[in-house]
Amino acid sequence: MASAPENQRGGQSRTPVSGYRVVHVYPHDPQAFTQGLVYRDGVLYEGTGLNGRSSIRKVKLENGEVLQIQKVDQQYFGEGIAVVNDTIYELTWQSGIGFLYDRETFRRKGTFTYRGEGWGLTYDGQRLIMSDGTPFIRFLDPATQKEVSRIEVKDGTTPVANLNELEFVKGEILANIWQTDRIVRISPKTGRVIGWIDLAGLLTPRETQEVESGGGVLNGIAYDAAGDRLFVTGKLWPKLFEIKVQ
Repeated sequence: MASAPENQRGGQSRTPVSGYRVVHVYPHDPQAFTQGLVYRDGVLYEGTGLNGRSSIRKVKLENGEVLQIQKVDQQYFGEGIAVVNDTIYELTWQSGIGFLYDRETFRRKGTFTYRGEGWGLTYDGQRLIMSDGTPFIRFLDPATQKEVSRIEVKDGTTPVANLNELEFVKGEILANIWQTDRIVRISPKTGRVIGWIDLAGLLTPRETQEVESGGGVLNGIAYDAAGDRLFVTGKLWPKLFEIKVQ
């Protein structure tokens, strides 16, 4: 993967950087390699990765209990998920295939294909929004899963790569930047970076050391629109955080 440009490392960019305040800490399955996170109707939907360990799950926020799980075939590395009405959409990393599941039963009810890799996925009320590890974000028609448009994400004139898990929040696309503690705020119309959120320090140094040994990094953004609550977690993280950006 390409290294982060200067503006992602706190260089010369004038794009504003926000901090955070922790509102609440919830338990999170430390075996879950989190790739996608969605909050709907009082529960979390989570997509996890790694070959042989990938799954989609329904999780109780308050205690991290897995209420429902559907394992993904071993040959697939699960990635981002999105919930649209009664359907859960899931990407896979390098297989070029996505899955559709019934939201209630978790029964697989279809597949779709795409070029390149699958990373993050979210929904803006009309379109699926997909990242693939490059600076480009794709917009897909949920009915056909075909690409209808795309944007290039830039901070000033610098393309921003490694866009990972996505969430659509108040008219903006939020994206984890893989292997960093930062979330980028993106205009869905232009791809322009509106700002950054620096989430360094969520885990203790010891927790960080433990999860990083297994590839555990910040990844997972979910938004409760009714309660105006923002949740973040990471791959293999033992905690999930409700935060306020400030």
